[in-house]
Amino acid sequence: MKGSYPMSDSTLARELALLVERLHQAPDSGQTAAEVVDYARQQLGADHAGITLIKGGGQLQTVVPTDPIVEELDRLQNQLGEGPCHDSAYEGETFVSQDLAADSRWPLWAPRAVSLGIGSALGAALVDKTGERRLGSLNLFWQQPRVFSSDELAFAHLLTRHAALALVASLTVEGLNLALDGRKRIGQAQGILMERHGLDEDQAFAVLKRYSQDHNIKLRELAEQLVQDRQLPRNGSVSRRHNGSIDRDESAGAEPVAL
Repeated sequence: MKGSYPMSDSTLARELALLVERLHQAPDSGQTAAEVVDYARQQLGADHAGITLIKGGGQLQTVVPTDPIVEELDRLQNQLGEGPCHDSAYEGETFVSQDLAADSRWPLWAPRAVSLGIGSALGAALVDKTGERRLGSLNLFWQQPRVFSSDELAFAHLLTRHAALALVASLTVEGLNLALDGRKRIGQAQGILMERHGLDEDQAFAVLKRYSQDHNIKLRELAEQLVQDRQLPRNGSVSRRHNGSIDRDESAGAEPVAL
């Protein structure tokens, strides 16, 4: 199937319909991304491919790379602050270089990419249907310089629109599942504190929240550990106060209270 593009409009529509079906049937966001990368690489005959996602704090993360060179190319772009995939992810546009050796837009990254055996590159932005939320970039690399036709660039744009919709749906479901699981664990942790220390629901949650903030532990992770170990982490302990709340025991050498 590699290099099967270009194709007729009817064939393209049929292929994309099948791809969209597979994307929405994928069990998780990782498999969704892998399907996109594999399809794009085969259709456009790329030698290497991957996806860059914008994570919390604006950090970029490489996912489902076809081989280690993709991770290295992305690492260099992040380190140097330039490159087609870096710029595509942050600016929400498509960047293409037909000959990196002669491309002056990325004076630091392009020579490094060429030294790694890369001749041309394409970074196609992944944005949601509103065009306002930038998810990242679909990244394709070729070992030789390559002329991209307008049809190929249009295909890349169409593909990333479908891919972005599928990724948003998958990531949303995973986020909801994680949130629901986190709420369940927090509720269980509250129940343990309520039973063992005679607290009401609000007081138990206040204990968890305070301990989370004081020890820089995510609330969900704190609850998970409390449910699993039946005690708060050993870097602090709890004590009963006159108002019924529980807080750290600040005395030197205090042992954690087993629950």
